Amino acid sequence: MRYFYDSEFIDTGSVIDLISIGIVAEDGREYYAQSCEFDHRKASDWVKDNVLTHLQSCLWANVTHVDPQHSYVNELNYHQGHGQCIDNTRWYAPDCPWRLRSQLERDIHMFFEFGGKPELWGYYSAYDHVAFCQLFGTMMDLPEGYPMLTYDLRQWLDLHGMQDVRQPDDSVHNALEDARWVAETYKRLVT
Repeated sequence: MRYFYDSEFIDTGSVIDLISIGIVAEDGREYYAQSCEFDHRKASDWVKDNVLTHLQSCLWANVTHVDPQHSYVNELNYHQGHGQCIDNTRWYAPDCPWRLRSQLERDIHMFFEFGGKPELWGYYSAYDHVAFCQLFGTMMDLPEGYPMLTYDLRQWLDLHGMQDVRQPDDSVHNALEDARWVAETYKRLVT
């Protein structure tokens, strides 16, 4: 099954630190989560302004937002010890977007199990693939059947003379929104 995904991350030049990941399965299912283990202090001004300000808030966290412009810092600190919130019935709160890396790994593995062997597609996806692989350790630690590559829609478009097809520059930088665009563009132009 094909999975279209995108991630937001901090790139320090030597580290790719995952912030969030969005995945759209070709059967229409969607997955979105935010890591609570990235170091927001290493984010560039561009990432702070265009990515961190668009992170989803947790409805379950009892966090006082001292600075509404940077509320993600309060939520990040709140979730770092436990990741995804648990509701009153001791079940994981589905509306909590924050996850530990181990929870992200578990969630993605469960999401992919519904569709068997995954085929991954992204857009300018080289760093996305690295961030994805690092959820499992190294590329050699990927679960059996997981691909060691992500097919790149941008490359496919260029090879087929469609240089004018581009993701809008003014779109919100949200991993799930970007993954939806990859899925919709693939379905419209590739299949």
